[in-house]
Amino acid sequence: MAAPHLVLDSDAPGDLDGRHLRAVTFQDVRLRYVNGVLRDRDIPAAGARAVVVGGGRGLLARGLARTGMEVLSVDPSPTATELATRASHGEDLPVTFTSAPPERPGPPDGAFDVAYYADTFEITDDLDAVLAAAARLLRPGGAMVYDTVNRTPLSRLVYLGAFQRFPGSRIMPPGRYTAARLRPPADLAARMADHGLTVLDTCGFKPSSAAALVKATRARRTGRVTDERLPSMVEFELDPDGPPLVTYLGHARRD
Repeated sequence: MAAPHLVLDSDAPGDLDGRHLRAVTFQDVRLRYVNGVLRDRDIPAAGARAVVVGGGRGLLARGLARTGMEVLSVDPSPTATELATRASHGEDLPVTFTSAPPERPGPPDGAFDVAYYADTFEITDDLDAVLAAAARLLRPGGAMVYDTVNRTPLSRLVYLGAFQRFPGSRIMPPGRYTAARLRPPADLAARMADHGLTVLDTCGFKPSSAAALVKATRARRTGRVTDERLPSMVEFELDPDGPPLVTYLGHARRD
């Protein structure tokens, strides 16, 4: 069988969009973590203003909107924004989609109670500009939630090797990830502190079964399943006690 056509932000038949693959498989664990942050920080979801930066096709933004938040989803890709708008049609959710780079997202200062940064820190070449913008978007005391990729031998194998180079497991075009843009938690916390963001928690997350993840990835690459089937094939779980070997979530307070 021919290798899938790796294209970011595409829902065309025969295309494999690695961004969306990650979004659908990470959705449940992302929402579980956000709900815990809201509970711990005593931020009611109903009526809270939230922004998702790196919103992609809008899955996470729509999930947050279903909790009662008013959500703005910002993504650098106009194509992804168009797909997000199309996917939300008819759902009657308080969510808006727009395109802008994460370094210059656009909304006014202090406009949000919660900011979620997805698919951003491990992509940008100007992390300080992204963090400065994040601090401006949040009101004082607001919550910044994020997930990203650690820089470890295992994360390099997964993200630089399996996801980009190995023929049987590639889901991303070459160059999507680089070692320099993988973010160790301590380094990221120090960079955040420079912009008035105090990290309060770091929590690893991982597939409950590595074998299930491999099986699901291969099935999607060969076209035997759709993206929508993936969450039922592989579950991600929070791992608050162990060191984050590959991916991790975190949250910070806007000082």
